[in-house]
Amino acid sequence: MRYRAYLSLGGAIALAACATTGETRPAKTSSASATADAPYASTYKAYPGGPTALVGATVYDGAGGRIDNGIVLFANGKVVAIGGADMAIPAGYTQIDGTGKFVTPGIIDIHSHLGDYPTPSVDAHSDGNEATSPTTPEVWAEHSVWPQDPGFTRALANGGVTALQILPGSANLMGGRSVTLKNVPSRTVQGMKFPGAPYGMKMACGENPKRVYGGKGRMPSTRMGNFAVNRQTWIEAKEYAEGDRKKRDLGKETLAGVLAGDILVHNHCYRADEMALVLDMAKEFGYKVSAFHHAVESYKIGDLLKASGTCSAIWADWYGFKMEAYDGIPENAALLQREGACVVIHSDDENDIQRLNQEAAKAQADGRRMGIDIPDAEVISWLTLNPAKAMGIDRMTGSLAEGKMADVVLWNGNPLSVYSRPEKVWVDGALLFDANDAKRRPVSDFELGQPGEGDVK
Repeated sequence: MRYRAYLSLGGAIALAACATTGETRPAKTSSASATADAPYASTYKAYPGGPTALVGATVYDGAGGRIDNGIVLFANGKVVAIGGADMAIPAGYTQIDGTGKFVTPGIIDIHSHLGDYPTPSVDAHSDGNEATSPTTPEVWAEHSVWPQDPGFTRALANGGVTALQILPGSANLMGGRSVTLKNVPSRTVQGMKFPGAPYGMKMACGENPKRVYGGKGRMPSTRMGNFAVNRQTWIEAKEYAEGDRKKRDLGKETLAGVLAGDILVHNHCYRADEMALVLDMAKEFGYKVSAFHHAVESYKIGDLLKASGTCSAIWADWYGFKMEAYDGIPENAALLQREGACVVIHSDDENDIQRLNQEAAKAQADGRRMGIDIPDAEVISWLTLNPAKAMGIDRMTGSLAEGKMADVVLWNGNPLSVYSRPEKVWVDGALLFDANDAKRRPVSDFELGQPGEGDVK
């Protein structure tokens, strides 16, 4: 395998869709992603960087704060400090003039299928749904991820995305484990795995599973069938977790991890009534729903979602494309924000991931038109700290705070403007994209030789 070489501070470095087939509780760290002897453990190592000072930009810290004419310092892969223009800059820092520009934490996409449904979108690449049983908790999305998917580098360069969660598709009631990745070039998925990030488990309710399996003459074929299959599976998982382990069962291992709080539930669900039922099912079996995804009717139950500490990972304005999406409204995010519930803007698409900043701006504008005015600094949290919380990585990334990973984007204008795009992107303090330096525009070797793709002059 080859990667087009590009430079990084001191040396050369070798470089999807959901198909039909307040702070949340801190997540425990999954042993499967944190220990060196765990299967498929992360081998991620940060690329080299250097002490850097971004000076004079408007800084959105990702946690709702704004600093005009601010300074952001990072070194050794971590944020050292952020502050105003009077903050001292230590010797040895490379200063970058951010006058007229904006700085945010790296964008985080909580719902992606990059690598599992890579580009080009052909049947040979369709690896996101193990649509052979209503429940497949035994499968892991990372075992389908193709690191050469051109979508990764496009998300970095065009969208400022520094971390993302790869989920199985939504054909299944229980679709399997998700994986959180650092958006860096790597020959292996283990080299992209976010160190210390807990696993997630993808669940789905509603039309997809009942359509996929009911048509095959087996359960579920109705929404009540969906819940019956789910509940029976949880009963068996509890028995397994409590010691009924005559033999190893990969699916029940995942479910036991959910029940123990080590694996976070990410549930595809559109209708408000179904989300409320899922919250009741979670209480019945003792697990927590970290986020509902798509969730076009979340605005109807904002109070319930706030009370449960469950985020809504939503689009700005995708709705009406099937019956369960019919009652979606573009003011969804604003109404949730007004209720004090957790809002996340997600992509579920290889193109939308390149403009999540614009999607958030659309949702902000829709709220403003109905009299809900949400400051820009708070809207940025929909793309940074809030997804980090729902993914269990907010202690490490998602905001510009001392000691957190230096995942940073310098935008050439207000990131909530359609005219703005990333100028530079750092991951753990390493400059991996620079719009002004052709040698820092990573290109997958799959694109080499494709006309117009990744040409370096």
